[in-house]
Amino acid sequence: MDPVMDPVKGQGETRVRGLAARAGGWSARHRWAAVGIWVLFVVLAMGLGSAAGRVDVDEGDQLKGETHTAARIIDDAGIKEPAGETVLIQAKDTSIRATDGAFRAAVADVVKAVEGTGAVTDVTSPYDTRTISKDGRSALVQFDMRGDAKTAGDRVEPVLNAVKGVQKAHGSLRIEEIGGASMNKQYSDAFGKDFQRAEYSAVPVAFGILLIAFGALVAALLPVGLAITAIMATMGLMGLVSHLQPMSDTANSVMLLVGMAVGVDYCLFYLRREREERDAGRDAGAALRIAAATSGRAIIVSGVTVCVAMAGMLFTGLAQFEAMGLASLMVVAVAMVGSVTVLPALLSLLGERVEKGRIPFLRRRGRRSGPTESRFWTAVLRGVLARPLVCAVVAVGALLAVAAPALGMKTSQLTLDQEFGHSLPIVGTYDRLNQAFPGGSEPAEVVVRAKDINAPEVKQALTDFRERAISSGASRGPVDIKLHDASNVALISVPLVGGSDLDKAGRSLEKLRDEVRPATLGKVDGVQAPITGNVAGNEDFNDQLMGSVVPVFAFVVVFAFLLMLLSFRSLTVAVTSIVLNLLSVGAAYGILVAVFQHGWGASLVGAEGVGAIVTWLPLFLFVILFGLSMDYHVFVVSRIREARLRGRSTKDAIQHGVVTTAGVVTSAAVIMVAVFAIFGTLSMQSMKQMGVGLAAAVLIDATVIRGVLLPAVMALLGERNWYLPNWLRWLPDLSHDESPEPVPVPTARGDQDRLPV
Repeated sequence: MDPVMDPVKGQGETRVRGLAARAGGWSARHRWAAVGIWVLFVVLAMGLGSAAGRVDVDEGDQLKGETHTAARIIDDAGIKEPAGETVLIQAKDTSIRATDGAFRAAVADVVKAVEGTGAVTDVTSPYDTRTISKDGRSALVQFDMRGDAKTAGDRVEPVLNAVKGVQKAHGSLRIEEIGGASMNKQYSDAFGKDFQRAEYSAVPVAFGILLIAFGALVAALLPVGLAITAIMATMGLMGLVSHLQPMSDTANSVMLLVGMAVGVDYCLFYLRREREERDAGRDAGAALRIAAATSGRAIIVSGVTVCVAMAGMLFTGLAQFEAMGLASLMVVAVAMVGSVTVLPALLSLLGERVEKGRIPFLRRRGRRSGPTESRFWTAVLRGVLARPLVCAVVAVGALLAVAAPALGMKTSQLTLDQEFGHSLPIVGTYDRLNQAFPGGSEPAEVVVRAKDINAPEVKQALTDFRERAISSGASRGPVDIKLHDASNVALISVPLVGGSDLDKAGRSLEKLRDEVRPATLGKVDGVQAPITGNVAGNEDFNDQLMGSVVPVFAFVVVFAFLLMLLSFRSLTVAVTSIVLNLLSVGAAYGILVAVFQHGWGASLVGAEGVGAIVTWLPLFLFVILFGLSMDYHVFVVSRIREARLRGRSTKDAIQHGVVTTAGVVTSAAVIMVAVFAIFGTLSMQSMKQMGVGLAAAVLIDATVIRGVLLPAVMALLGERNWYLPNWLRWLPDLSHDESPEPVPVPTARGDQDRLPV
């Protein structure tokens, strides 16, 4: 029997079955126990996670391939590579040359100044290392920071100040420092709190929208409180899990973003349904039980689907993606469990006090005999259902037109100037360095390991490699070789032709890997020579990411399809769910390409066309959006099916389901769009792309997809919406806890529809 709330004759009661209903019923009956267990869980998770500490993804483990092999060789050899820094000394006037006395004096002053800080080692003069540009106007003083490279940014300030002092004394020259430590320092100073502000502002923004939606302080606090506790618990769990799967700050930011979105959404769905039932005249217990059986069930299905989508990131083989996927999966699972357990307990405890703290100008409308229906969406639905074919064709055509630019999508790791524009002074230094010394800011590094690094044949191969790297056109030099005799390892630094142009630098890297290395180091038995560096890392990342697209896509789509099929016992609903979600993702891709690749309307979001979409974003957006869009789909279709099971015609059920969920879907969408849009205000192009992509997709999904295309398609399909072929009827029945239309049954005491909780 599909209906899962069976009237008990003569008692006006409803018996409910289903996991969500049982969980809600138990929590409402044992409310203090449910709240206590939740609080204990959050405290324990945070305490144990803090005690265990978080293990972050090691740079060498982020990628597989040559980059990973090189990192392992360096680690096994016990080589601690220092943070290298470079001072660019460049004549402002074309008449000044590096051989001039004033230029030489400036170089000497730089060497003396940086050595005087005591924070550096291995300072080299351009006259010794021949790091003078072809035009003779630029030269490089190079050195290493003392201590751990990971914390060099914390110690680089005295060196930066010393270089600035030399600059003041030599006005005719441009004297600027650049390197990993100085870049991290400047980035941290400029944007270190950028993420924190974005993360912290998400909470008040969500709370403000909920306050408008509910008009009551207590009701608005519940979703925010649930989301925050779910996030806190997940942070603790991340510490524990990180000892098996390392985590990262990026994973933490994504977890917070997803946790705030789904935590608020799930609570909003549940709370709105409970209030709707009380507005219809039911007592608190009956309203809570019905909310548990309907919205609670939708939350479980949605949560499991989102978790499956997030699990898709585990198939990339990329440590950063695996960390983001696992962290997101955990916060969704925690928020889902909290929504169907502690939330009904809190609602049972609060009762009518959930309406406390009402906002005067947001007065609650009087009780109604049925669910609140949106006037706007009622008008829209009237037109959609009157001409479903026309509306479906127009909506699909519009979405395909928006998605069309995605066909020309170009993905790339963003260079420093693409990522930050010219908001950071060091970006100008980066550009000038690459113009004077192509590839000098991001050289390739060849990590050579041999049985005896000083063997004649190995030394000859190293010499041949250096000469051939330049003669092949892959590098203009200088190619620097550092021997680590004790470890039998050599490190070769090769500035790549192409510099900051990743396409050209990539071709230079290909020459090194496919031509230069096999003809030199590759001829010596027992020699390993993986090539790493920023350009090599980007190439390896792209290769691995592209190789994971098909398995991730297949996993997410197939499992989402199966979950929809089991949850609604309808082949049609499962297929349309997948198609509509793919349209939503395609439209988001189209907007990203139009705005950030071509620059159309980029100024409207404070961005600029940078000619490419950051490599990791398309797959990340697909997984996140495919999961989150199921929130709305499951909630709306569940309500339509519930109305159909109550005896309404399919057309009436569609209108009823869409207009009665319009308020909560709109509120949830506004919150998601607002939270995601906050990340679109960050200074980094990659974060802007992520924020705008997510916000645009959710907006399209909640309006065009769920408000127009879904009802139009369902109206065209009619009774075929619920089609399940006979050969699939063996599938387990995981359908929702929809109920027949409950009818108030007065008792001698005048109570209405009292349902035990």
